[in-house]
Amino acid sequence: MPPTMSTVVAAGTVCWRERNGTVLVLVIRRDEHEDVSFPKGKVEARETLPETAVRETREETGLAVTLGASLGSIEYPLPGGRGKVVHFWAAEVTDAARKASDFTPNTEVASIEWLPLAAARSTLTYDHDRGVLDELAARIERNTARTFAIMALRHGKAVPASTWRGPDASRPLEPLGHDQAASIARAVASFGPRKLVSSTAARCLATIEPVSTLTGLEVKATAAISQDAHEDGDANVERVIDKRLARAVSAVLCSHGPVLPDILDRVGAATGAIGRRALRHASMLDTGDVAVVHVSTSQPHSIVSVETYSPAL
Repeated sequence: MPPTMSTVVAAGTVCWRERNGTVLVLVIRRDEHEDVSFPKGKVEARETLPETAVRETREETGLAVTLGASLGSIEYPLPGGRGKVVHFWAAEVTDAARKASDFTPNTEVASIEWLPLAAARSTLTYDHDRGVLDELAARIERNTARTFAIMALRHGKAVPASTWRGPDASRPLEPLGHDQAASIARAVASFGPRKLVSSTAARCLATIEPVSTLTGLEVKATAAISQDAHEDGDANVERVIDKRLARAVSAVLCSHGPVLPDILDRVGAATGAIGRRALRHASMLDTGDVAVVHVSTSQPHSIVSVETYSPAL
C-alpha cells in the first residue's frame, strides 16, 4: 500500500448470548455487499475505538451493548487499494438489551440473525471474521468469555507543580486536561463501569467527573491510591484492588503516574497473571490515558486481555 494512502480504521463487536446452554452469536446480512459479517464501522473524528464499536453496533443492530475483552484486530485490502484495520470486542448481550432493540431492515443491514457458533462460522463470508469468532469460541471453551474490567485511569494534564503555590493535592487540571477527561470518559463508559474510585487529589476527581456524568455513578474518593499517600508510604493499593476483584464488577480507579504501576502489579499478583510484562507496559500511561484489564468472572480469576486507550483530541 503506498504511504500516501491512509489506512481505514474501524471497530466492531461480536455480540453473543447464551440460550438454554447454547451460545449464540449475532451476524448481519448486507444486501449491498452481498455478505454476512459482524457489526462494525469506521472511526469518526475525535472518537475513541471503544465508543466506535458501541455506536456502530447500536446503529447496525439496534443493540445497546457494553464491551467485554478485545478479540484483536483484522487487516485486509479494500477494492480501491487502501488498507483497512478493524478492531473487535466481545459483547455479551443481555435479554433486556435484546428486547429493547429497535432494529428494522434498512439499506445498510438487510437482517440480523442469532446463530450457534458452528452455524455462524459456516455462514460468515470472510475468513478473517472466522478468525475473530474462533477467538471468542476458544474463550467460551476455557470459560473465560465473561469478564469484568479493572480500569486504571491516569488523571489529565494538570497545572505544573512548579507553578502551583498551594498543596500538591489541590492542583487543578489545565484546559487540555479537561478535554482529555471528557474524551477518555466516553471510552471508559463503553466498558460499563459499575464502580468509580478516585484519589482524593483535585486533578483525579476532575478527571473522573465526566465518567460519573455519563454513567450516573457516584465517585468514592480515597487516599489509599493518592500520590501523597504513595510518597509517604501510607498507600493501600492492595486493599483497594483486592476488594474490587472480590466484587467482580467493572470498576474505574483514577490515580497518578507513580501509583499506577502498583495498581496494575497488584491486579497481576492477585490473578496469578502470566503476562506481568504487559501489565507493567500498560502502567506507563500518559496523562488522560486508561489501561483496561479484563478479568474473567470464573474462579480463580484470570486476565483475558490488557488494553490501553488515549483521548481522541
